Amino acid sequence: MLYRIYEIPALWVVGLFATLFVGVCWLGIVLLGPWARGRSNPQAHLNESLGDFLQYFGVMYGLLLGLLAVATYQNHTDVEKAVSSEASSLAALYRDVTRYPEPQRTELKTLLRKYTRYVIDEAWPLQRQGIVPPGAVKQVGEFQESLIRFEPQTKAQEALHAVAMRQFGDFFEQRRIRLYSVNSSIPGLLWYTVAVGALINMIFIWLFDLRLGTHLLLGGMISFFLATMISLIALMDNPFRGEVGVSAEAFQLVYDQLMKE
Repeated sequence: MLYRIYEIPALWVVGLFATLFVGVCWLGIVLLGPWARGRSNPQAHLNESLGDFLQYFGVMYGLLLGLLAVATYQNHTDVEKAVSSEASSLAALYRDVTRYPEPQRTELKTLLRKYTRYVIDEAWPLQRQGIVPPGAVKQVGEFQESLIRFEPQTKAQEALHAVAMRQFGDFFEQRRIRLYSVNSSIPGLLWYTVAVGALINMIFIWLFDLRLGTHLLLGGMISFFLATMISLIALMDNPFRGEVGVSAEAFQLVYDQLMKE
């Protein structure tokens, strides 16, 4: 997959895909269509035969694109939920540590603020490039060690500490899900299948024997919709990349509402 498409606005990507697909379709109709039909055996019902083949192929290829669209959308939604869950767990953990006695309270709050700023300012730009951010491992480890070192002195502190430890476990789990999702995408073999299917669809369109204006109109409409579908799948393929990628807004909201001094 060409990652450069994530560096430009989403509407431009759709426009580029549509221009490419419609342009190739029209070029094939004008230049290659007559040549291909001239080399084939004359048939009185060529359009009917091509229509039957295109209908069968369209069902199979449409099913493939539909499943890929659903899969990429579901993956994008799951990653967005994981990010929101991590931010919510982080907010709940911060509220828990604000009830700790000093000096643990200030230490734990400082570590969480530092982690949140790292995620927003450094980790997210790396994720948008498809890089798993390594820097937070040490910060999370320091927070965990500081949390474990705390020794409750009362029943209330013991209950609070148990809640904080469970909340830290939830936060850590959601964080791992986010990191695992940085490079989640459709396998390259499926993209190869999509490309081959698009080419076969183009060839079927080229071979129809229609008036030029009608041929260009119908071929352009099919190619435009096909380009829109494939560009949509491509834009959602990597959940953190591009204009439609998952943003760090959930973490920024937690920092502004709870952590900002």
